[in-house]
Amino acid sequence: MPPAEPSPDWSAADAIAHLKSLASQRNVEGMARYGIETSNALGVSNAMVRPLARKLKRNHERALELWKSGIREARVLALFSDEPKKVTADQARAMANEFNSWEIVDHSADLFCEAGLADEMIPEFAADEREFVRRTAFAMMAWGSVHLKKRPDEEIAAWLPLIEQHATDSRNFVRKAVNWALRQIGKRSLACHGPALALARKLAASDDRTARWIGKDAVKELTAEKTLKRLASKERKRQS
Repeated sequence: MPPAEPSPDWSAADAIAHLKSLASQRNVEGMARYGIETSNALGVSNAMVRPLARKLKRNHERALELWKSGIREARVLALFSDEPKKVTADQARAMANEFNSWEIVDHSADLFCEAGLADEMIPEFAADEREFVRRTAFAMMAWGSVHLKKRPDEEIAAWLPLIEQHATDSRNFVRKAVNWALRQIGKRSLACHGPALALARKLAASDDRTARWIGKDAVKELTAEKTLKRLASKERKRQS
């Protein structure tokens, strides 16, 4: 058994034993209702996993071992506690080969962006025909639009052609991520808002049902009064 209190000294085995002590079948059933892959889940919520990651601190080797376990909660813990500077493109590719859940994809996208892999992996993942791998590209765009604050706006807006290219992919986890990415780019700044809204309107007029849904939903949010006020406020702060 691991020590009573989580600490940076814990091994992957210690962390997994702790996670197993928190297992809840009721929570597993609840996760399944949200479309989370639960075939290897313990039923420990992310609200419990994230504080655990903070206590364990970041450790790349331990994160690799946690990922190898295949346990849903151990993989989430790995994503929360890996060291971004040590995450390589090859690691990202190997992880993507095993993606089978939108939840794991979205947390992985966060890590990959923090690792500085956006420029290399977004085009590669977008070109991949596998549903969850392609979703990763657009989840990275969505996350990066919000959190890569030092990136020039024009570099973020440069992702829009990939959104247009894949806006006709009707698979559920892809189309939702494409829509998410378009909305987040458009809400990043006034400089990004114009090109994103123009693309949203173009897609909204498309003959393709999926592209039309993506575009209309994005237009609705990007033209909302709340969105426009927030963008104007951000612009005033930027200029002050």
